[in-house]
Amino acid sequence: MIKFFPESALVQLEFDKIKVLLTEHCKTVYAKTKAENLRIHTRKEYIELELQQSHEYKLLMQSGQYFPNEHVLNLGKELKLLGIQGAVLGGEQLVGIRKLAENMKNIFRWFDTERRIAYPALTKVIASTHYEKAIIALIDEVLDEQGNVKDNASEELARIRMSLFRKRNELRRLFDKVLSKLSKAGYVADIEESFLNNRRVVALYAEHKRQVKGILHGESDTRRTSYIEPEETIELNNDVFALENDERREVYRILRELSARLSVYAPLLLIYSDIVGEYDFIHAKARLAVDVQGNYPQLIDKAHVQLIQAYHPLLYLYNLKNQKPTIPTNVTLDERNRVLVVSGPNAGGKTVTLKTVGLLQLMLQSGLLVPVHPDSQLGIFRQIMIHIGDTQSLEFDLSTYSSHLKNMKYFMENANGKTLFFIDELGSGSDPNLGGAFAEVILEELAKKHAVGIVTTHYLNLKVMANKTPGIINGAMAFDEKSLMPLFKLIVGKPGSSYTFSIAERIGLDKRLIERARQLVEEDHFRLDKLLNRTEQDLQTIEKEKKELQKLMKENERLKKEMEQLLDKEKHNQQVELLSHRNKITEERLAYLKDMERKLKQIVFDWRKAESNDDKKELMQQMQALLFKQNQQQATEKIKKKLNSKFEETGGEITVGTKVLMKKNHQVGEVMEIRGKKAIVKLGALPMQVSLADLAVVKEKPAPAEE
Repeated sequence: MIKFFPESALVQLEFDKIKVLLTEHCKTVYAKTKAENLRIHTRKEYIELELQQSHEYKLLMQSGQYFPNEHVLNLGKELKLLGIQGAVLGGEQLVGIRKLAENMKNIFRWFDTERRIAYPALTKVIASTHYEKAIIALIDEVLDEQGNVKDNASEELARIRMSLFRKRNELRRLFDKVLSKLSKAGYVADIEESFLNNRRVVALYAEHKRQVKGILHGESDTRRTSYIEPEETIELNNDVFALENDERREVYRILRELSARLSVYAPLLLIYSDIVGEYDFIHAKARLAVDVQGNYPQLIDKAHVQLIQAYHPLLYLYNLKNQKPTIPTNVTLDERNRVLVVSGPNAGGKTVTLKTVGLLQLMLQSGLLVPVHPDSQLGIFRQIMIHIGDTQSLEFDLSTYSSHLKNMKYFMENANGKTLFFIDELGSGSDPNLGGAFAEVILEELAKKHAVGIVTTHYLNLKVMANKTPGIINGAMAFDEKSLMPLFKLIVGKPGSSYTFSIAERIGLDKRLIERARQLVEEDHFRLDKLLNRTEQDLQTIEKEKKELQKLMKENERLKKEMEQLLDKEKHNQQVELLSHRNKITEERLAYLKDMERKLKQIVFDWRKAESNDDKKELMQQMQALLFKQNQQQATEKIKKKLNSKFEETGGEITVGTKVLMKKNHQVGEVMEIRGKKAIVKLGALPMQVSLADLAVVKEKPAPAEE
């Protein structure tokens, strides 16, 4: 478990408020108890598992998927009773146990093979158990949906209830007959009949009670009405009463037997109850993550903090309610820069920044998703120390500064490389020169111990120290001097001004008083504060220009992508055109082959039907001609392919001396003479007369360059 100093550290970091928000989302007693006593882990595997579970359930919620965790009954008492030998559970209690088993059936059914792969962390909750269908089967055999024992639960119960049904009908008929007779006599009161002591009685006016034979069971509060069981129905009432007792005894026996048979599953049902509670708890964590925009950052097993676009979750919820923006914070604390000294004006957000880092670290180590960018990296700490605000001790009669020094003593004695510390206004409460000197010593000692932390201060000497001491860096809360408003934005790498005189001028304090204060302030102190003031404003201008530059770079990147898309599109069109040409050739070849196949099949068919040798001889000649034509075409294709590799068509006018391709026989020659619409073409040593329409101007392709 993680260590804290002081005991109120969790309250100071407002972790208790996070636990309240988490508890509000819990439905089961198990989940509420776990949320109220939320554990903060220091082992990476525990933290990773809980974060992954929260993350997976959050994904389920965001994708609108249903998860069967609707069971919210608190069955702790019933399950404990079930494990005791000889204990008997009532029908209603057993129905509750059935609902628990039904819920587990739905959960196991939900985790099919695909979902077990997709949600491994959620699957781990049920990894060490199994679903037992016998539990529901045993209960359904005896009870109906309302928890009443069924008539057919036993032969004896069926016989008793049948007898009871008959006797009640007989009693009803006889009682109605007696009631009718007494009503005609004018003895019956307004309510006519009732049940007392589980027996059917007639309501008579008190003055007539002695005129009716039977048993007096009672009177009304006003004593005007008497309740009498008529003599005629006594025997039947006795029979019904006896059968009802028999029914109760048989029902009790059946429930006792069912409880005994279910008791063997008591340990398994306790596991089921915990599993349902665990899923309720994970659901609550996912709900909280959605509320505060929580994400799953990268977890590393060392003292490290890298927060990107981090929010204080409580401040985020407050601003959301009031429709105000929340400014994100970026903080990095690692082996090189372990301590951050934050300075700047009061009410500028220094303490909020400090609390944001502390609270997010606590949330992460307790398995809660945190409001940061997913690229953030957070480590694991085994000790958290905090000193915020006025911690004056009334018990020991210590001043604010004495209490402050006492806490710093503990920090320096116990800090190590796995400590995360927070000190608000280091050195405050004492003489500025002496307090500042002690603050430097404390900061040096904590840096030597390799502790990681954030310190807020107004001391100039700490700002100077942070600038020159390895492992310590400056940070400032941005402030708009013109509007005199804090920007609630942390700028790491430079110290901040307190803006004391600027604030005094803006609120209209007498200039004479401000000037007098300036004279009283040490010259070097004022010069440095003024320098810090100017530096911060320059930095804000640079930040603005940086944003403009980033905007232009993004626009440039967008135009680059558009150009690449156009080039890709053009390349694609060329490939489509080439494929289209190839497909055309392939289609022509396929059509030719299909035609060949059809003709050959016809020749084979005719051969089988041919009767004379002359007919067969003629068919053989047809086949030879067809095959010769195919061979000739294949040879022509080879010649054509060879020519295409050496020559390319250029188009243009055919003149004497140009090289031409004869389209019919796919040969290349040179034009010797043109005669009207014909040309004399030299092929090797032989001239040939060819129609100009059958010629195409070609040129030799350049030979491919050697590699």
